[in-house]
Amino acid sequence: MSLELTQNQIVDEDQLSLNLIEAQYLLKNTRDQKNAKSVMILVNGIELAGKGEAVKQLREWVDPRYLGVKADIPKIFNPQQPFWQAYANAIPATGQMMVMFGNWYSDLLVTAMHVSKPLDETEYDRYVEDMRAFEQDLKNNHVDVIKVWFDLSWKSLQKRLDNLDPSEVHWHKLHGLDWRSKKQYDNLQKLRQRFTDDWQIINCEDEQQRDQQFAQLILTALKDCPEHLSKTRTKWKQAAIPESLLQPEHTSLNHEDYKKALKKLSRKVAKALRCDERRTIIVFEGMDAAGKGGAIKRIVKNLDPREYDIHTISAPEKYELRRPYLWRFWNKLQTDEDITIFDRSWYGRVLVERLEGFASPPEWQRAYDEINRFERDLVQNQTLVIKFWLAISQDEQAARFKAREETPHKRFKITPDDWRNREKWDGYLQAAADMFERTNTSNAPWHIVATNNKYTARLEILRAILKQLNAD
Repeated sequence: MSLELTQNQIVDEDQLSLNLIEAQYLLKNTRDQKNAKSVMILVNGIELAGKGEAVKQLREWVDPRYLGVKADIPKIFNPQQPFWQAYANAIPATGQMMVMFGNWYSDLLVTAMHVSKPLDETEYDRYVEDMRAFEQDLKNNHVDVIKVWFDLSWKSLQKRLDNLDPSEVHWHKLHGLDWRSKKQYDNLQKLRQRFTDDWQIINCEDEQQRDQQFAQLILTALKDCPEHLSKTRTKWKQAAIPESLLQPEHTSLNHEDYKKALKKLSRKVAKALRCDERRTIIVFEGMDAAGKGGAIKRIVKNLDPREYDIHTISAPEKYELRRPYLWRFWNKLQTDEDITIFDRSWYGRVLVERLEGFASPPEWQRAYDEINRFERDLVQNQTLVIKFWLAISQDEQAARFKAREETPHKRFKITPDDWRNREKWDGYLQAAADMFERTNTSNAPWHIVATNNKYTARLEILRAILKQLNAD
């Protein structure tokens, strides 16, 4: 959408500043309320159009303490990292606003224009589609995404280059382009027009209009703070519960045979994980006391502690609740480790948060698609996602709970909440069934390990890892 103010629409600067500050505090005060949101402003455009000047002016009109600005040099996409990962930390919490000079669109342009093998149109458009889907997920999680392109004609750009102070030249190398090259300018305009149809386009010929248009865009976004949806419009359709969850196997396994197989498989898994060029994420979900901790212990037995990370997921902290649901998991992947293991995971939204009422129906019902997109982005960027659901019978769980209470070094693993959660056994089975139906994808399939025998479960898990690694 192209914007241009008439002279009558230009507001007195003192009044505009007052309006902005009032709206800024309105946004700040939504934190922890039913209309809580944040504002993230993606800024891109033609060099010397005045992006920096417009943001500088905005900062003078608002309370600068509550306007974050993040500037990153555009970079070529990392094939082992989703486009959003480098920017996850900068996504503002509710009540905050953030201007992002460098963002995934800057990276898309520099990748398209500077790699030795340029992106073809299909791949380029797929990135744009994925970016819009990610932004929609942000908006659904109360991050208002404002996208602004600062445009400038070729003629005006050349005039501004002629008048540029030599000391400022190093600030003006966006996308590494030769801004004297009409061919490169035209190519950039052609590329950006394939994603800016849902952007606000500011014509930057007039500096006063430019700054006012930008500020009024932000003002409109700050003032728009509707309450969150609390009900869904469609009736929820439950999935059938797999028979294996209702009646887990109870097979016996000779201890010596188990130890022999375990030794062989754990070594083979360690070797396969090391040799695979992809990053690996292993996710464990399941009923309490189903054996997640024991399985993880056997997976890492022959790995060096420096080769992997283990995250034990509990209820989110308050600061995490003020950001998109997946934010705390995005940030746990900001490491150099090739192997990451989650004891509980992002599936808590459609399991415990659903059952305990910590997430509203609109939140947990849309989470399936958000999770699928998250995992797809990981897989498309050379990451293997291996997911396990560990199932035991209700009687077996009770026996394991009692054994924990009677074992000194395991007493810490049992709490009154564990016993209380048994009252919702059927609800968890139904939530698990719904989860399998909606998130068992070719990108990241589920492995259901349903057995009351710990030895059998551990061996099944190791074999499943080898199979997904194509190393069985």
